Amino acid sequence: MPPLKIIVSGGGTGGHIFPAIAIANAIKIIRPDTEFLFVGAEGKMEMEKVPAAGYKIAGLWISGFQRKLTLSNLAFPFKVISSLLKAKKILKEFKPDAVIGTGGFASGPMLQVASKNGVVTVIQEQNSYPGITNKILSKNVDRICVAYSGMEKYFPKEKILMTGNPIRQDILSLEGKRARGLEFFGLDSNKKTIIVIGGSLGARTINESIMKCLDIFEKSNIQLVWQTGKGFNETAQTALAKYEGKGIKAFDFIQKMDYLYAVADVVVSRAGASSISELCVVKKPCILIPSPNVAEDHQTKNAMALVTYNAAILIKDSEAREKLCDAIITLLNNEEQCHKLSENIAGLAFQDSAKVIATEVLSLINKGKK
Repeated sequence: MPPLKIIVSGGGTGGHIFPAIAIANAIKIIRPDTEFLFVGAEGKMEMEKVPAAGYKIAGLWISGFQRKLTLSNLAFPFKVISSLLKAKKILKEFKPDAVIGTGGFASGPMLQVASKNGVVTVIQEQNSYPGITNKILSKNVDRICVAYSGMEKYFPKEKILMTGNPIRQDILSLEGKRARGLEFFGLDSNKKTIIVIGGSLGARTINESIMKCLDIFEKSNIQLVWQTGKGFNETAQTALAKYEGKGIKAFDFIQKMDYLYAVADVVVSRAGASSISELCVVKKPCILIPSPNVAEDHQTKNAMALVTYNAAILIKDSEAREKLCDAIITLLNNEEQCHKLSENIAGLAFQDSAKVIATEVLSLINKGKK
């Protein structure tokens, strides 16, 4: 059996990159001889994170179309043409057996070119409300792997496969990791711990809201591990100087997410699709603050998919600065509610999503080669 060649395209945020890597890792377990090429957007975080995971990556000159009028929109048509031409060149030179798109700017041109050239194509749609690019692409791709029910409203029903969202391998089991996590972050096992994750790039509203909570956390003997994103970390570190030795910590980016989740009593998070999938698997009570700065307000729709089942608490971005501190303290002090949220969110978890998607991709390739 000759080695397979697969392109995985997606990026812009960790929510698109980490599922892409998880799928590639799952395919490698089944077919270790597979050669991968990732395709991302130049200047975005995938150009750093993908090589760190051991994969080659090529970059396209592409970015999103801004909803407000900006000068960068003038370059958008040229970026699209440039990216389609480069995607064609990559396809011709690499000759993939399949192209998988996990969302983000680069996956559009790559999937478009691949589907037009008869290559097996798979969309991994993470959100409960898909973006316009995936809606357009869905007409030509072979399979659409989804994480929410009711997606036939947006995609051809016969192409949909319910798989859940792939997540990082290291968080699939937190068994026995709490003690190691407490030691890793320098925390006290007798205190309750809040973790704050605004996404891989940080979240200004969440960061500014947490700044207002620091005194309350200290007085209430609550520990904090806070992923700020690069842009806010300096501000956070300056503010944290007065809480030295109190178990209140901030980091621009946290690699050891398994340790982070393991120490958490309550999680404060954005409502990106990958974050929600991870929260379901780690079974933690959480407060979700959907980002208002995403297309189609899909983070609110993602969050509501949990709130409907009493599996999370939702606070609007516009209300976070006023309501977040009280909500955290109230939840942390209500063990019964924490237990109920934890139980309900665990019921929404998908297991082995990456493996299910990997198996489907390989099956489609085999059918195409018959």
